Amino acid sequence: MDTQNRTSSRGDSADEIGRGPLSRGAAAIYRMIVLEAQLLLAALPSIIAVMLLDRDPSNLPLFVIALLPVAPALVAGVAAVRVPGTDLSPGRHFFRAYRRDAVQTLRWATPATAALALLTFNLIHLDSVDGGGALRPALVVLGTLILVWGGHMVVLTAGFRFRTRDAARIAVVQIASQWRFSLGVLSLLVVAGFLVLAASELLVLLLLWAFAALLALMARPVLADVTRRFTRDA
Repeated sequence: MDTQNRTSSRGDSADEIGRGPLSRGAAAIYRMIVLEAQLLLAALPSIIAVMLLDRDPSNLPLFVIALLPVAPALVAGVAAVRVPGTDLSPGRHFFRAYRRDAVQTLRWATPATAALALLTFNLIHLDSVDGGGALRPALVVLGTLILVWGGHMVVLTAGFRFRTRDAARIAVVQIASQWRFSLGVLSLLVVAGFLVLAASELLVLLLLWAFAALLALMARPVLADVTRRFTRDA
């Protein structure tokens, strides 16, 4: 009975927006606009902080800390994007996911952000220490691993109700076993870095919806593997 109700609900949504390509395209654009507006609202503290910070290398650790609110926004965005495309209430799904997952996201995102800020501070001042340049590759690799791990944590938090420490362990395992997704996260980081250097940090924040959508798309094999290996229902 429950399956029939879900099927009927999906059918009603499809009938509501129409079955033609133009109607579906308009619905997709509407969902994109609504989700981007919500992501910008959730990331507003980061946007304000980025606007106030000067483009100076000494401000990089502060810039990293300022991006902390982006983590729960991305988690909610990924959760909202995973809702079927015929649904015309993306706002409801986003706010529900944000309210549900914000605290849990901050439990892992706060220490990860602090570690990245510390690594960034050390990278900036390596040249002032004798032999410090030799540590630069190791620090860069460590920072990259933390960021990729964070990408895995975003999709795990959006898709499952694991305890934080359990999700953290699964994410560590998935970095290697789901290397395609890890490379995808790394590619998004490279694109974000390029946009920051070529244009502005604000451009990256304005494209949060695209990053959330790509994360949700790339995460399908990860979610299927985690469901099979680590959930009781599987």
